[in-house]
Amino acid sequence: MSFSRRGVTVLAAVLFGGGVAAPAQAVVGGTDAPASGYAWLAAVGSPAFPVRPQGQFCGGVLIAPDRVLTAAHCAAPGLPLPQAMTVTFGRSDMNDSGGTTVGVSAIRVHPGFRVSLFDGDLTYHNDVAVLTLDRPVALPTVEIAAPHGDSGTVVGWGATSDADESNTRLHSATVPLVGDAACAAAYGSEFDPGEAFCAGSATADTGQYDSGGPLLVDGKVAGITSWGKGAAQPGYPGVYARIPALDF
Repeated sequence: MSFSRRGVTVLAAVLFGGGVAAPAQAVVGGTDAPASGYAWLAAVGSPAFPVRPQGQFCGGVLIAPDRVLTAAHCAAPGLPLPQAMTVTFGRSDMNDSGGTTVGVSAIRVHPGFRVSLFDGDLTYHNDVAVLTLDRPVALPTVEIAAPHGDSGTVVGWGATSDADESNTRLHSATVPLVGDAACAAAYGSEFDPGEAFCAGSATADTGQYDSGGPLLVDGKVAGITSWGKGAAQPGYPGVYARIPALDF
């Protein structure tokens, strides 16, 4: 992933003339994944972000017929005008047509969301947001669980390396979960195990335009792609937001 793993700095400038945004990420070391296997997976975008098909700049997951869970750094730029954002389901390739696209009517960002710096790049804390869709969709939803075990699965339409951000196909990869001590050794005080955890390796990671998408454990969402130093950089795993009670 790249530092905003994600990020949407350009989007914020285009849509709203500023605001918090970040790079997003894509799956590194993954394989093609059919959208039919992830019917609840959302591509978050905006027509005002024409550099990507469907304006896709982040991911998200459907947790209720009219609610999408995503990263706060993906959603915060849209707070002044939620209607400028769209959510698309059912695309194996963002260059294809089809699927279901709906608008966004409201955005809720975790009240503890904040932005700081690590080695000159943006990092995110409490990086969680919920988008309210402008209509319910008749699609499966996904459950939420705590991270556990040794590995998880990441999915997204993002970049397949730091050097190639042109990918638009949906990919998935298995990534190792990284212990809190190793994550703290990489990122110092910017890593808070109460709000985030780490996953990834030098061969499998998320990347640009993957932000907001899920890390899955046993088919349930255990974390939200948030930030990291580069994509699949040795010694720097990806950072994933833990999912709190969504009553903010």
